[in-house]
Amino acid sequence: MKTPRKLLLSAAMAAALASPALAQTAPPVAAPGKVGAQSTASIPDFSGVWRHGSLPWFIPPASGPGPVTNRSRRKDNGQSNYGSLVGDYTNPILQPWAAEDVKKHGELSLAGIEYGNPANQCWPEPLPFIYKNFAIELLQQPDKVTILYEQDHEFRTVRLNEQHPAQLAPSWYGDSVGHYEGNNTLVVDTVGQKHGPFAMIDLYGTPYTDALHVVERYSLLDYDDAKEGLERDAKENFRPPIFVDRKYRGKYLQIYFTVEDKNVFTTPWSATITYSRGSDQWPETVCAENTHEYYNNKDSDVPAADKPDF
Repeated sequence: MKTPRKLLLSAAMAAALASPALAQTAPPVAAPGKVGAQSTASIPDFSGVWRHGSLPWFIPPASGPGPVTNRSRRKDNGQSNYGSLVGDYTNPILQPWAAEDVKKHGELSLAGIEYGNPANQCWPEPLPFIYKNFAIELLQQPDKVTILYEQDHEFRTVRLNEQHPAQLAPSWYGDSVGHYEGNNTLVVDTVGQKHGPFAMIDLYGTPYTDALHVVERYSLLDYDDAKEGLERDAKENFRPPIFVDRKYRGKYLQIYFTVEDKNVFTTPWSATITYSRGSDQWPETVCAENTHEYYNNKDSDVPAADKPDF
């Protein structure tokens, strides 16, 4: 099936805004535990709409194991070529079978064939694929944090100061438990993610299994602390001009995440997503069939007939 690559951007691009990324020494991945409740005064305020504007969206760390990146680069600036997603199957984090899977997806992309993924097939987007959404909002309550994503009414619930159940039934977004560290960071531990026919954690087709384990660290950063990562993001990822205030100098929200899957990866690896402020619009964006190419202001060239043939 050939479909326009840009459909992956979705209508959310019109509302997105951003500036992303930062990486730092990876914190150790620890199992979640029972953590005492903190006072409201010591809890970071993550309220409001946060936006990033990078495609794809993972920012590799400055050093150490990082995510699969795009072998196809733009000729004008060396950024990831979003029109040709060819995952680097030579990344040593991949076990041989997973590397072959990524390679096959890249060959399809080079042939101009659009392969299915959770976004273009309207399936639930697993973590960390779900970072594809440009905008998020965190609703903080004493016993939980609800994370809203701008597309398809997707959301995750993080139970605070709890442990994963001993018997866990897999679900599309898994079981997430979290706790606050200090007065600046929310740590979220997620396991038990269900996988369907499009089980991948990125647009390169990198697979995952029931053993997927993701630890996220949500932290507020000053611009000076975010700057190095933002510059690395600009070198790595395509950043379309979509209502992005590149001169923003307020607080940034960084997600530093670590991924493990003993059946897919040879080692844990890490990456970041960094969100800034921008438009607080939250239009309803739903995945559905739509032949109109909003980015080209025309309809797609699909088979049509003057009258019904039934």
